[in-house]
Amino acid sequence: MKKLSIYAGLMAFSAMSASAIYAAPDGRADQDGDRVVTKAEAMVAADAVFSKMDANADGTLNDSDKAAMLAKRFAAIDTDKNGAISQAEFMAAHEMFSERRMSRREKRMEHRKMGKRHAREGGRDGRMDIMARADSNGDKAISGPEFRAAAEARFAKADTNKDGRITPDERRAGRKGRWNGPMAPAQPNGG
Repeated sequence: MKKLSIYAGLMAFSAMSASAIYAAPDGRADQDGDRVVTKAEAMVAADAVFSKMDANADGTLNDSDKAAMLAKRFAAIDTDKNGAISQAEFMAAHEMFSERRMSRREKRMEHRKMGKRHAREGGRDGRMDIMARADSNGDKAISGPEFRAAAEARFAKADTNKDGRITPDERRAGRKGRWNGPMAPAQPNGG
């Protein structure tokens, strides 16, 4: 059972990182509800995502964050705190995660209203590609400045008219492939 919960935790960490790396272009970063994402809103969202992903609060996203996230997930599932996950604990966790998934799905359906979908990077390979682009110095870890530079690069690519705002029209164009395609690696010093 431990292997299953560790795998589930790893999948949760991967899923979180997939939607989070470049929080800028989609509408979720829109804090004031005007359907326009400003660069400031995008950077606040990116910083919040980085803080959430930096499970050990060392200022870098790396394997130790995955381990810390898995340990938290295991502790949450191991409700009797005996260091093992029983079938009952596993089933309860599965039910809880299923309910959360359904809730998120319902929120997405409400958000879509017209049946349109948000663009997403493609699967695990897409997530790994995003992480590799964010890791500008190739050290297999993503620092805060690297993460922010990647978010800024993604924002710049989505902001097609370069006015510092991403409108619904720009998001629609992005979903058609303009800013979800290949992108140069981010440069942490704005270069």
